[in-house]
Amino acid sequence: MTRTLPVLATTAALLLAGTVAASTAGAAPAARPGPGAGTNPGSAQYVRQAPTAHPLVIAHRGASGYRPEHTTAAYELAVAMGADYIEPDLVMTRDGVLVDRHEPEISGTTDVADHPEFADRRTTKVLDGVRTTGWFTEDFTLAELRTLRAKERLPQIRQENTLYDGRYPVPTFAEVLALREKLSREYGRPVGIIPEIKHSTYFHAQGLDPETALMKLVRRYSLNRPDAPLWVQSFELTNLVALRRDHGYRANEVFLASGSGAPFDLQSTGDPRTYADLLSPAGLRGLARTVDGIGPDKNLVIAREADGSLGAPTGLVGAAHAAGLAVTPYTFRAENTFLPTDYRVGTDPADFGRAVDEDVAFMRVGVDGLFCDQPDICVTARKQFLGRD
Repeated sequence: MTRTLPVLATTAALLLAGTVAASTAGAAPAARPGPGAGTNPGSAQYVRQAPTAHPLVIAHRGASGYRPEHTTAAYELAVAMGADYIEPDLVMTRDGVLVDRHEPEISGTTDVADHPEFADRRTTKVLDGVRTTGWFTEDFTLAELRTLRAKERLPQIRQENTLYDGRYPVPTFAEVLALREKLSREYGRPVGIIPEIKHSTYFHAQGLDPETALMKLVRRYSLNRPDAPLWVQSFELTNLVALRRDHGYRANEVFLASGSGAPFDLQSTGDPRTYADLLSPAGLRGLARTVDGIGPDKNLVIAREADGSLGAPTGLVGAAHAAGLAVTPYTFRAENTFLPTDYRVGTDPADFGRAVDEDVAFMRVGVDGLFCDQPDICVTARKQFLGRD
């Protein structure tokens, strides 16, 4: 298997145009009340920024196509490749610290199974209605978690990434925020951050409060303002509403949506709304009272045909824009196994296919950004889309 990393030559103007708080694209922002305005005198006032003229390149868990995800190395490489935003997933330790892992269950992303001192921590829990066996961050203090090292989550597909197994600790959210500031200074441009609060309902049931912990850090790093290069995202809706209403959160929010099912917070309270309901025209107008954008599964933006090939646009982008929402679909990956069948090259699922062409196809539909495992490929696609290649 042969891979060649594209050479990056993104201009400073292009990068700066796509970074500042999802960019204003020259439009004047309009103030609007937060959720609960009129019934809650303390509701925050905040500003929606206009969608960017240049699609954002969002480094999905860092440059996770080249380094183990959610490591400082992955974030540093992503920014070097031209990413506008870095994306940490946030879970919690037993002592209430936000740390950066894909899920609370960490056997696939750390070497915890190689630590005999933690063998008795292996357990089975019900995570959003699904029985899950492994080791969970909320059963570890931060000091204990610090003894672990990150590893590649998809070693069969990303064998090259396993070269870096065992080299990096699990970072805290505070450390990633500090790294964002450092990288912004080093590269002379604002690097944005788009953290995802994972499984909020689950953690609250464990007596933990990720939203309060997040707000402390957002304020500490002076990011609680409408023009901050910050978007908080979640597959749940209740916590996004609570951030606005109860915590005074003023930066941007993204509601993430799966291609099927429903948010667990709604399921757990008997609310019948599904992701499909929430992404309907009426649902989008309702979301726009709280959030600033949606992050849908990319197949909800351009459908797949029965044979797995890329189909036609669904109209979701236009409907979301009509409601005043930005659209940043996930996840764009270069390996054949993740691409539409007509964009694959060869038969090896781990080989790279026509990823640039797929990225450009979505940019032409009008998306405001892409979550990318290989940020350099998305930067190359953006240059082509903008006619700067």
